[in-house]
Amino acid sequence: MEEEELGSKNFDLKLTARLLGYLRPYGAWVGLTFALIFMASVIQQAGPYLTKVAVDGYILPGNAEGLGEVILLFIGLLVLQFALGYAQSWMTSMVGQWAMRDVRVALFSHLQRLPLGFFDRTPVGRLMARNTNDVDALNELFTNGVVSMLSELCTVLAILAYIFYMDVELGAITAAALPLAFAATLWLQSKTIESFREARVRFGEFSASLQETISGMEVVQLFGCEERRAGLFEESNEAYLGLRMHSTWYHCIYFPFMEFGGAMLTALVLWYGGGQVLRDEIQWGVLVAMLQYVPRFFWPIRNIAERFGTFQVAMASSERIFELLDTEPEPKGGGFSAERVRGEIEFREVFFAYEDENWVLQDVSFQAAPGQAIALVGATGAGKSTIINLIGRFYEIQRGAILVDGVDIREWDLEALRRRIGVVQQDVFLFAGDIERNISLGQPQITHEQVTRAAQGVNADGFITALSDGYAHAVAERGASFSSGQRQLLAFARALAAEPDILVLDEATANIDTETEMLIQEALVKLMRDRTSIVVAHRLSTIRKADKILVLHHGRVREQGRHEELLEMGGIYYRLHQLQYKGNDKVD
Repeated sequence: MEEEELGSKNFDLKLTARLLGYLRPYGAWVGLTFALIFMASVIQQAGPYLTKVAVDGYILPGNAEGLGEVILLFIGLLVLQFALGYAQSWMTSMVGQWAMRDVRVALFSHLQRLPLGFFDRTPVGRLMARNTNDVDALNELFTNGVVSMLSELCTVLAILAYIFYMDVELGAITAAALPLAFAATLWLQSKTIESFREARVRFGEFSASLQETISGMEVVQLFGCEERRAGLFEESNEAYLGLRMHSTWYHCIYFPFMEFGGAMLTALVLWYGGGQVLRDEIQWGVLVAMLQYVPRFFWPIRNIAERFGTFQVAMASSERIFELLDTEPEPKGGGFSAERVRGEIEFREVFFAYEDENWVLQDVSFQAAPGQAIALVGATGAGKSTIINLIGRFYEIQRGAILVDGVDIREWDLEALRRRIGVVQQDVFLFAGDIERNISLGQPQITHEQVTRAAQGVNADGFITALSDGYAHAVAERGASFSSGQRQLLAFARALAAEPDILVLDEATANIDTETEMLIQEALVKLMRDRTSIVVAHRLSTIRKADKILVLHHGRVREQGRHEELLEMGGIYYRLHQLQYKGNDKVD
């Protein structure tokens, strides 16, 4: 059903109109470009007509002096044609690049406003293909495809105008070939449009497979999965090749057919026009010019068919781009905002599921007072990380309510709410750049002094200053040149530099060695002071001093209280504690 809709003519017209809408801000430049295209087409096709003038007016009568004037005019037109072609190409390239800049900005801006759930179900490779290959296809359309097709159409009209001006009968014979030529072109379109669309889908699939394999190369090599991954890639690649070869087959039929048609029309013009010359109905110059115009007449039609392939690739790419742009962004929230928040957090009978009613959280209720440290513990999959994602409204709950400072987060301005929340994740993501920009995230309001104070506050300053270039030290992709502990320290500094009112620590010390953990335990006390903190931890030793510990089991809060109180209850928390510290008499 969806494929039929995508393949419908009305949809293509709407899609084309929407795509060309990116040229609207540059309408004056586009109009000037079209005027230059028309002028260049008229001037470019004047050559055979000048040949006719030279033959009938000067060569056959033997007027050598006048022939020189025609040659000079011909040279002048060539120079003018060069100048117009240069101006047209320059303006076309500029307009195309401006439009592509707008498309890239629109895509990137929209991507940043999509909910996390979209990225959970969409492979990164597919998004990369849409932002690179699909945009490049549009670039080819804007800078070359549309202009070339318009230029070729103007060329056909200019040739017909010159032919009809010289002789109406020969013009009618030539024009009679147009329906056949355009019918063949439309046939090629109908046979290749679906192939191009499916090919772009297949291209996205094997791009995603390639990106996934490269990103997980360590796992691939460790477990000896090279042949299996290569097989999966080869399957996608072969499917893509088959679709492209399918469309190529039709092209291979079309172009010899057009060559044959051009030869037949040339023979017809030679036969009919030669008879007219012998009967003195037309001059020799007309026949000479016609024999030049007929091959030129089929060139632009063939070029239109070639450019139509570019057009179809661009249409298939634009479908994918607009599909992404039409994806519903996450809500901006309500109108409530505050410069600072007290940090009161309340969950009221919250139910949440990522899909349908496969509940990850069920009837979760708890309250965190301003400045309190709340710890979340439980087995993997109990819903701990989900709770902290819901506090920042990265996902929408199905039932219940979440309040910050007594205001439902659906009424908060989303940007204002997240600005007051600092998050330190277990899997720290560092951007390519330098250390200072990774701590400040490029925010101009965070000064160098604030960055250094934050790093000192979490004891990250020690290893940073030990580097030869300090805070200007280059960070490789994802911080690969740093240890896990160093990346965690930078994440702590990043959170502290933002001066949040609510601090979220998601397994933030899971990948830190004992020595590094000792360094940040003191920093954590300062970091969590006067801030509401939500801490997810597997190591119970890191949360013993929390004001309240919530024990989650199968998406429900089964126990809550302080460390000592939960141990006395002898329930789930007690069993977790016994499992972690069995045989360790030094605990507590």
